[in-house]
Amino acid sequence: MRFIKRWLGWSVLALAMLQAVLIGRIAMMAVVDPQSTTFERSQAWQLATEDRLRWRQQWRDYGQISDHLKRAVIASEDDAFVNHEGVAWDAIEQAWERNAKAQAEAERRAEQNKPVRPIKIRGGSTITQQLAKNLLLSGERTMLRKGQELVLTFALEQLLTKQRILEIYLNHVEWGEGVFGAEAAARHYFNKSAASLTAWESARLAVMLPRPRYFEKKPQSGYLKHRANVIVSRMRSAELP
Repeated sequence: MRFIKRWLGWSVLALAMLQAVLIGRIAMMAVVDPQSTTFERSQAWQLATEDRLRWRQQWRDYGQISDHLKRAVIASEDDAFVNHEGVAWDAIEQAWERNAKAQAEAERRAEQNKPVRPIKIRGGSTITQQLAKNLLLSGERTMLRKGQELVLTFALEQLLTKQRILEIYLNHVEWGEGVFGAEAAARHYFNKSAASLTAWESARLAVMLPRPRYFEKKPQSGYLKHRANVIVSRMRSAELP
C-alpha cells in the first residue's frame, strides 16, 4: 500500500512538472517566435524515413500576412475566435451529435447490406485548440491527451493575446506535404507572398485546412471551388483580433 501511495505521489509530481514546463514554453512564446511544432517535426521525420523529405516554411509577422487570409481562416475554422475563451463547447456538442448520427446511419446501411461511405469525423476544435495540439502534443487520440490539450488551450488564452495566437497558428499550420505556414502556402500554390493573397486565394487556402495533403493532390476539386466561394461571402463578417 505504501508503495502504491509513493508511486501515485511521484506520478502526480511528474505530471505537475510536465505542465509547468509546457506552460513555461507557452509563456516564452509571447516574445519568442517558435521555430517548429511537435507536429511539424513528426511529419518531417516521417517524410525523411520515406526518402522524400521536403520542407517549406518561413515566418511572417502578423502585419506581413494578408488580412484576407486571416478573415478566411477565421470564417472557415472558427468564426467565434475573438470572443471565446479557447473552447467552443456548443461546436463540440454539435460535432458530437453529427458524428453519432453519421455512425448510426452507417450501421443502419450496413445492416441492410447497402454500400457504406467512410464516415467524416467532425471535431469542433477552435483555432486555439488546434494550435495547442500541433504545437506541443503528439498525434495520439486518447482521453489523457485530450485533457492535456484543454490545459494548454487555456494556457494559450491566458498567456498570449488573440493576435499572437493567430499569428503563430498561421505560421505553423499545415498546407500540404511539407508545406507549413502562410508564406510557404502562398509561394507553393500562388507563387506570391502571404501579404499579397487575394480574398479568393485566401478562401481557397482556408478551405484546404482540414485535409491539406488531400486537396493538394486535387487542385481542381469542385468542392474546393464551391466552398471557397462560400467562405468569400462570409469573410466580411469575420472579426479580426
